[in-house]
Parts: sequence; structure tokens; C-alpha cells
Amino acid sequence: MHSQNNVPVPVKRLPAAEGLDLPAYATDGAAGMDVVSAEDVTVAPGARHAVATGLALAIPAGFEIQVRPRSGLALKHGVTVPNTPGTIDSDYRGELKVILINHGTEAFAIKRGDRIAQLVLAPVVRASWLEVEELDETVRGEGGFGSTGGVVSLGN
Repeated sequence: MHSQNNVPVPVKRLPAAEGLDLPAYATDGAAGMDVVSAEDVTVAPGARHAVATGLALAIPAGFEIQVRPRSGLALKHGVTVPNTPGTIDSDYRGELKVILINHGTEAFAIKRGDRIAQLVLAPVVRASWLEVEELDETVRGEGGFGSTGGVVSLGN
């Protein structure tokens, strides 16, 4: 797919990634690129592992790459990204590793070349703090942690 919105992201293939596909969009409508494992590893139930991809990136200033779980792994195996979305900052130049956690009941085997997560390139807007004495009023006010309802079985 070619678009005026394509942002070039320099990628360096490390030795572990030789012969593997670079991250790619599975369909024209996909928001995330599938990234693959550069190692064989088994993640025990309850365990976490930073899975090597064999890639290093030079993300342009003003952008980040978000690392997101694959829905099929989460639903079928309980394997997900625990810090989702993970953020890769534009000034990081080390190897991209994907932290996976196995919430399932059985060990989960990852083979070199398996799709393990999605990468989403996103613009970054930086905040600046404006300290004030009072905040404006809203209908919600200070209500939080379920104050807006949504769980019928809990009566709210």
C-alpha cells in the first residue's frame, strides 16, 4: 500500500533477524504491522519474556512506535503484552524486544518467525503544565473508578 501518509522509519536488521520478514501490514486496512520473533522460546504460565526481534529502529522525532498485543494470541492462549501499549521512544536505538506474558494455563512455545505483536507508528504530542489554583467544573467532577457505571451485574 502506498500513501502520502507513509513515514519512512529506518530499520537495522541485526544478525538474529537474517532471513526474517520485516514488520508488515497484513491487510490494506490494518493499523498495526505484525512483528515476528527472532528466537525460539517457551513462556511458562505466569511467566514473562522479552522476545527478541533482531531489529533496531530510528523512529523519526515527533513519533513513537506502540507495541500492542495480537488479539488471537490473547484470546486463544492468554498471551499478551503486559505494558500495553508499550512505547518505543524516538531516541532509542537498541534492539526492539517485545515483552510477552503468558496468562494461560499451559506453556506457550514461540518459534523463530512467529508473529508475536503489532507495531503502530503514532505521532507524539508533548504536554506543558499550566499550574492553576482551581480547575473548571464538569458534570462528572471528581467521580472515578466506575462512577460512570457500565457493569450491570454490579448494579451500576
